Amino acid sequence: MSKSIKSENKVKGDFGEKIVDKYLIKSGYKILAKNFKCHLGEIDTIFKDEREIVFAEIKTRKGIKYGFPAESVTYFKRKHIYNVANYFLYINNLSNEFIRFDVIEVYLNDKMSIINHIKNVFW
Repeated sequence: MSKSIKSENKVKGDFGEKIVDKYLIKSGYKILAKNFKCHLGEIDTIFKDEREIVFAEIKTRKGIKYGFPAESVTYFKRKHIYNVANYFLYINNLSNEFIRFDVIEVYLNDKMSIINHIKNVFW
């Protein structure tokens, strides 16, 4: 993959994350962390709803030529997210909290963006 494609995908991903931030705030969620990284991996967004801490993977696409965005969250990616989530809970002394794992798809076109928030996707 060329460097220009990587940077284009990064720009698209960052734009999608900003759209999701606005959606989460407007929906009444409280964002706890963005792009949380540790030695085990990364989680795009961690937020809290009324009852649960939510660990979300955000996938931004311009179409479904290569499949639906959520389909790119493979078993290995889910395993990394799960391990990072456990670490986040541990270091923040939140082990007694209810949790869930979501995928938030962002579809972009020239005129608008569409968000598909898939709750409780795995584990």
